[in-house]
This record gives sequence, C-alpha cells and structure tokens, in this order.
Amino acid sequence: MKKTLDFKPKAFSVLKNYNKQTFMADLMAGLIVGIVALPLAIAFGIASGVSPEKGIITAIVAGLAISLFGGSKVQIGGPTGAFIVIVYGIIQQYGIQGLTVATLMAGVFLILLGVLRLGTIIKYIPYPIVVGFTSGIAVTIFSTQVKDLLGMTMDSVPSDFVEKWIAYIIYNIGNIDCWSALVGIVSVLIIAVWPMMARKLHLSPLRSLPGSLVAIILMTVAALLLKQYAGVTSIETIGDRFSISSQLPGAVVPELSWEVIKGLVGPAVTIAVLGAIESLLSATVADGVIGDHHNSNTELIGQGIANIVSPIFGGIPATGAIARTMTNINNGGRTPVAGIIHAIVLLFIFLFLMPLAQYIPMACLAGVLVVVAYGMSGWRSFLAMTRRNPKSDVTVLLLTFFLTIIFDLTIAIEFGLICACLLFMRRMAETTEVHAVLNEIDLNEDADMQAGNLEHLTIPEGVEVYEINGPYFFGAGTRFEDIMARYGRRPKVRVIRMRKVPFIDSTGLHNLENMCRMSQKEGVTVVLSGVNPKVDAVLKRNNFQQLLGEKNICNHIDLALARAAEIAG
Repeated sequence: MKKTLDFKPKAFSVLKNYNKQTFMADLMAGLIVGIVALPLAIAFGIASGVSPEKGIITAIVAGLAISLFGGSKVQIGGPTGAFIVIVYGIIQQYGIQGLTVATLMAGVFLILLGVLRLGTIIKYIPYPIVVGFTSGIAVTIFSTQVKDLLGMTMDSVPSDFVEKWIAYIIYNIGNIDCWSALVGIVSVLIIAVWPMMARKLHLSPLRSLPGSLVAIILMTVAALLLKQYAGVTSIETIGDRFSISSQLPGAVVPELSWEVIKGLVGPAVTIAVLGAIESLLSATVADGVIGDHHNSNTELIGQGIANIVSPIFGGIPATGAIARTMTNINNGGRTPVAGIIHAIVLLFIFLFLMPLAQYIPMACLAGVLVVVAYGMSGWRSFLAMTRRNPKSDVTVLLLTFFLTIIFDLTIAIEFGLICACLLFMRRMAETTEVHAVLNEIDLNEDADMQAGNLEHLTIPEGVEVYEINGPYFFGAGTRFEDIMARYGRRPKVRVIRMRKVPFIDSTGLHNLENMCRMSQKEGVTVVLSGVNPKVDAVLKRNNFQQLLGEKNICNHIDLALARAAEIAG
C-alpha cells in the first residue's frame, strides 16, 4: 500500500553506518563551508534590506533545519542571492512584519508541496523560465549594489530599475567617492584572482578560504589603516549604517489575521516556488556529483520547516545554495552532519566575532555581491538559448528576463509559467494530425488489419475516411471541422480511424460527440475504426455505443469499411 507521507530525512538514515572516518571528513567540510557562508550571509542580509545579523541567523537556523530534515545528503541551506529582490520588495511594501508572515506562509506551502508529492513536478518547470528569472535577478542585484560599490552619496535609491539607472548616471555620476570605489573594485579583483593566486603561490592551507572572505579581511584592514593613518573617513562601513548585535533573538510568533494572510498570498507563493526550484535544482546537481538520489518530497518538507523556523527567530527566507553545497562536496562532505557543523561554526562566529563585522566596508560587501550576481547571470546559457532554441522558448526567456528586471519576480514567474503552459498546449495540439484518406488505404504498416487481407483497401462510394494521428484533445476537433469543410460534400458514411490515438480527454470527447451529432443531423453515419482498449473504455463510459450503435465501433479498418459499405448500400 502506498504511503501517504513521503518524509524520510537523510540525516536519520545515514547515521546507521556512520563512522569516525566519515565524521572527520564531514567536520572538515563543515568548518570550511561555515567560513564560506559567513561573508555571503552578511552580504545577503544587508542587500535584502535587513540587518547583517539576520543573514547569519538565517544561515544558522535554516541551515540546521535543512540539514536535519532535508532529503539530500549534502545540501547546504541558508539565505541566497535569488531571494534578495523578493525580500527587499516585500519589506518595502509590507515591512519586516509582512516579511515574517510571508516567509511562514511560504514554509507552509513548501510542506504542502512535499506532503502532496509534488516534488518531482517542480523539477519540470521549463528551463527558459529558470534561466530568464535567474539572469533577471542577477542584473537586479548588480543594479542595487552600484551605489555602495562606488560610494555614491544618495539620499535614497529608486526602487524602479529604469529610474535607478537614471539616478545613477544622470544625477549622481559626480557623487562617486574615489576611496570607496577603489575598495569595491579591488574587492572584485581579489575574489576573481584569489583561487588562481593561491594555486600559483602553493598556498595549500589557504586554498580552501573563499575569495570573498579574503577580500573582506584585506579591505577591512585597509580601510582601518586609511582611516587611522591617512585620515580617510569617507569609506562607509557596516557599523556606520547598522547597529551590530551578537545576541541570539528569542522565538517570536507574529500576530496573524485573515486580512494580513490574504494580502501576502502572492509574495508567499513566490518565495515558496523559488525556494522549491532552487533547492531541488541544487540537490539534483549534487546528486550528479556524489552519485546519489535525493528525496524531492522530503527536501521540500525540510525546506518548509526551515522557512517556518527561520522567521520565528528573526531570519529571512532560505533555500538550498548551489555554491555552498558544491563547496561542501568538494571538501569531503558526504552526510548532513557537515551541514549541521556548518551551522554550529556560524553560531560560534556570531556569538564571539560578530562585533568585528561593524568595520567591514560597504563597498567591499557590494563587490562580493557583484561577483555573486555575475555567477548567477549564466550569461553563456542565456546567449546560447537565444541562438539555438525555438522562437517560442526565446520569447518565454526574454519575457521572464525583462519582467523580472522591470517589474518584479512575482509577475515574471506567473507570466512565464502562463506563457510556457500556453506554448506547451499549442505544441501538444500540433502533435495531433488529422487528414483525409482518398480512394484507397495502404495496409502494409497498419496494426489494425486482419490477417490475410490484401495490401490495399478500396474506399466504397459515398464513404469518407479520416485518420487521427496523436492524442485526441483540444485543437483536434477544430482541425476535423476544417478538413471536412474543405471537401464541401456530404457523404453517407464517415469512417474515423483512431488506431494511433493513445488517449482522449474531456475536450476531445466533447468535440467528437458534437461532430457525431452534427453528422447525424446531416444524415451522415459515423463509424469508428481501430479504437484501442483505453480509448474504448472512455467511450463506453460516455455512452458512445448508444450514440453511434455498437456495430459502428469496429476493431479494424476492413470491418469498418465493410460496415460503411453496408450502410452506404
């Protein structure tokens, strides 16, 4: 009997054969991933419009929950760049309280997706939509970091994409702070060249350090030295904009009302859909590397639990992070214990080193996010799709991309999914062919002929034969009418060959019934030929025997033509 709940966390199943060797590998991977996650958590938190500690709290609480309850052995969860645009927009419109409620609702939606076993369906969201909104998010993230990257002195940054760039280029191009711009640009260069530099200089103990952390350490020290010895005070730091706290917040459940919930359904669905897509995509990529298979439904339930717990402790939305997951794998992590250790490492850093974060330059964090945006952009995949794919896919890609940039991700995902569904429906409709057979039928490759028959069957006078090749659903009935109208004559019998119809849906049934009734009104008898058992069962349930008569539903074409000849006289 099929189980109703597909919830089997990997953290519990892998512990059966756990040993010291595996633990040491997970310990090293967890330590490294925790260090890698630190600058990203701070940067994602600030870019999302919340304080830096909320980004780390999310990485600790949600990362722990995802490792404990998820369906992947190596998934590392936490705040990601994909959520920056959504979270920032929700805070601007609904405030922190609205974000908390929307994240809780998204957690509930994710759990429902897992309980309803929809994990595999989520993975079939069209690739052009995924590339379109991912590239759009990358461009949006970059545009939000220009001010801090160049140290522009602006009272406020417009939320609209076009207005934002008009403000940058036309009104504030002269407000660039040279020292901040230097810090930001050098940070980008350090992150870009650090892996190659570490290899060439044979710095084996430092190879595991992420370039983002190296850039933050070097630029923070540089900013302090410039301020102390050169009197440079224009480089804005985290402490200039935020008050840093290293105390873990208590659990607080927000007040919920029907009006608030109803108003936040859209943002919550967007968080849930994006979280599901990104987490399952990350888990699938990880499977290919470690040769394992994650449980999609369990992963969604784990993500849902994480997004319920995270906002209660003051965090923001979280999901599986591909970069951190790959870092975990590349450093030997093979069980969820590595993810748990990563969360513990971040907890210790938060409790004992968080006050030092106030000295980090904002331009340096902007440089980190610029590199993240570049990595997210997937510009090679984007360009390849515009050159090689069908026009319909390119249309969906570009629409999703520009809607993400100009409007917001909620509209982009909704519109992209609608376009993809419409295009899918059109393509499915195009797979079904309806054509008329004139004079005689070639039986050489017919599956519904009788043994010992001739190679050709002649169509009797007063009989028309039509053949359907493909599923009989929307579009097929209209095509039937067009073909019949093209001949402009009224036969005594219409034979419809259905040997290549694998299934028929309610729309196809409705169209077929209408065509049969219209033919009867015109004095034309309809005979069906070669109906397979599945389609025949559907026809029987819908009383087609009474509509056409049992003798007029035949197993093969020679019987159908014999019946047609008998009717035509």
